[in-house]
Amino acid sequence: MQFDLLIKGGRLIDPASGVDTVRDVAIAGGRVAAIEAAIDAEHATQVVDARDCIVTPGLIDLHSHVYWGGTSLGVDADRLAAKSGTTTFIDAGSAGAGNFLGFRRHVIERSKVRILAYVNISFAGIFGFSQTVSVGECSDLRLCEPRETVAAVREHADVVVGVKVRSGKHAGGTSGIAPVDLALEAADQAGLPLMAHIDEPPPGRSEVLPRLRRGDILTHCFRPFPNAPVFASGAVRPDMYLARERGVIFDIGHGMGSFDFAVAKAMLAEGLAPDVISSDVHLYCVDGPAFDILVCMSKLMALGMPLVEVLRAATQKPAEAIARPELGTLKVGGVGDVAVLRLTSGRFTFVDAVGAALVADQRLTSDGIVIGGIWYPNEAPDHNETERFEPHAAHTHVEVAARHFGRGD
Repeated sequence: MQFDLLIKGGRLIDPASGVDTVRDVAIAGGRVAAIEAAIDAEHATQVVDARDCIVTPGLIDLHSHVYWGGTSLGVDADRLAAKSGTTTFIDAGSAGAGNFLGFRRHVIERSKVRILAYVNISFAGIFGFSQTVSVGECSDLRLCEPRETVAAVREHADVVVGVKVRSGKHAGGTSGIAPVDLALEAADQAGLPLMAHIDEPPPGRSEVLPRLRRGDILTHCFRPFPNAPVFASGAVRPDMYLARERGVIFDIGHGMGSFDFAVAKAMLAEGLAPDVISSDVHLYCVDGPAFDILVCMSKLMALGMPLVEVLRAATQKPAEAIARPELGTLKVGGVGDVAVLRLTSGRFTFVDAVGAALVADQRLTSDGIVIGGIWYPNEAPDHNETERFEPHAAHTHVEVAARHFGRGD
């Protein structure tokens, strides 16, 4: 059999199937055609040398903002994809019912990378988010119309994976818990999960968490004070245990102000690892502190989370969260989406959303990705032995933006 592409000699790690061994992966017609110990390179039109690399299912970033050009916080998914090992971006409510068609027509349908999305309960989506403008999309409840949301979900069912709500003082103003309740109504009617953002109270975490159902997503699950999931002592709050037992999905959603190393250490120490690692990448954190999903995954590894579990949280688990079992795994006959990564050794200083630093001796980098059987190399692979993930400009930008937005997204 002649293959379109052969990824040869890499360490195949597919957490969904329990595989961790050296294998060749062949792609034909956009799908995985063979996974074997050795496949003759002469049978392939194109060969990618993956020796010393990790070959894994294409990464799925469950929380991103990629309505580029249509919202003030959108980034270009295609430009970020190969660098970050990401083959599927899930947009977390950049668009609502009022502008979802534009998002679909002008971004989703034109992108090389796969984009799926949550529909924001706010009709206008996230429309007032910049360094100088902060207007919460749920601050006016006239915009939170569940019937419009459900209609948009049904119209775009092939690319919609759920409903998104941003609750809190900055996203909702004086609306309190009402946006969450309206979003839950819409999600229930549509038969889809809800992704709930929390920033600063009100409402408090204790109001939001009990409302979330099995399969709903709590994003920013390791956020800093206030609304942190741990007490000042570091003890995990009881409602977080109850939510985990109930089947609520914990998602990192790093973003500009929503990931705290101290909180993460406390949660991990109690066995409450995140189900999903996502970047919440947008214009105001793409240059730090989040950067992309690979940096976020590297931070979790630096905190002690094993490599295989970090990969699971960026492949198998987000695929399950969006009910797309064809993604997040590599199997013969399956979707030909692959990430070719490296575990690079050196000295790396990572910075969280509150400015704390963490030094690590390894990080994940990307050589490139395969989307539907097509190889997209990372044109600027970054395998520096020493790197500080705290550029002065980005750090200053983060501090200013965090003060302005109260460390929300």
